[in-house]
Amino acid sequence: MPPEVRIHEFSPGMDLTGAKVVDGFPSVGLVSTIAANYLIDMLRLKQIGVIDGDQFPTLSVVHNGEPLAPARIYGGERAADGKKEKIVVFVSEFQPAPNLIRPISEAMLAWSREKKADYMISPEGLVLEGPAADDDKVEVYGIGSTERIQALVKSVGIAPFTRGIITGVSGILLTLGKREKFDVLSILAEAHANYPDARSAAVVIDVIAKLLGMKIDVAPLYREAEGFEKQIKQLQAQANAKQQKSATTPSMYG
Repeated sequence: MPPEVRIHEFSPGMDLTGAKVVDGFPSVGLVSTIAANYLIDMLRLKQIGVIDGDQFPTLSVVHNGEPLAPARIYGGERAADGKKEKIVVFVSEFQPAPNLIRPISEAMLAWSREKKADYMISPEGLVLEGPAADDDKVEVYGIGSTERIQALVKSVGIAPFTRGIITGVSGILLTLGKREKFDVLSILAEAHANYPDARSAAVVIDVIAKLLGMKIDVAPLYREAEGFEKQIKQLQAQANAKQQKSATTPSMYG
């Protein structure tokens, strides 16, 4: 029997008709989680519920003195292109176990359909090998579960993802969306698998802002990314220097 996943709303019956729903469960480079948290902060979204299950982590995330569930739902209404846009963001700090990925995806999509949401956005990282160069440009792609969402991808100038494998929550949401004729968009950004990639998350947020017709300042996230990448490069240089020193030092056992 698959593990049960439940959604608890703090204000049951709230009107989320036409909402854009963002999936923020961890992905490659934590792209989706970083993007989700940044959207929550910049758009000042309020917590409207939690997503929970018997096999979820037995912990509480404490932020600013407030205990929070490991997987939460935030929402709000913000101005976009002269109108009000409803936005919902699922976010979590824990990587779901393989047996939880499908139940979580199914719960989010079923809830979004029940709320008559417009479509779902699921950011995902594409594994990028090697260290990032200073002038690296993050490539971003889009793929939709329906013809309508595929047309939306083209309308904002995002290259279509035409061949490959998408795993995790994004992969399941796309498959479910196609089967159930519900609009799901996966935004795929090149990202490093071994550490949080804030630069890729910033590119994803730029795309989401275009889709929503909003202005979201990602400059702070780019600055954070540059500082983080410099720190990583320093650590890599130190590690390489130690390796070279070890290679030239005679071994007492040799």
